[in-house]
Amino acid sequence: MSEVSIYHNPRCSKSRQTLALLEDKGIKPQVIEYLKEPLTAEDIQGLLRKLGFVSARELMRSKEEAYKELNLKDEEDESKLIEAMLSHPKLIERPIVSKGSKARLGRPPEAVEEIL
Repeated sequence: MSEVSIYHNPRCSKSRQTLALLEDKGIKPQVIEYLKEPLTAEDIQGLLRKLGFVSARELMRSKEEAYKELNLKDEEDESKLIEAMLSHPKLIERPIVSKGSKARLGRPPEAVEEIL
């Protein structure tokens, strides 16, 4: 059985709900607090593939202040979008649950059940 990981922000209610859902199913995921344990560009690119996203923008929180401050709305360079997430990890949508070659956003938390 593949290990389950959750990219988690304990201050986020959806992230806490998703972690609780996993634990209620008897799953003890590897918890990655990505605000404390910075991701690499390779980590983000891997998550994008697992999520099936075409653009890094799909993984970004567009309502974050940094999104506006960095004027990312019109940015088309994927490497610059990824760099922005590396420099400002709050821009990364959460939570993300990963298992094997698949990942899902926990919005709503039940969305992750399809990969478990």
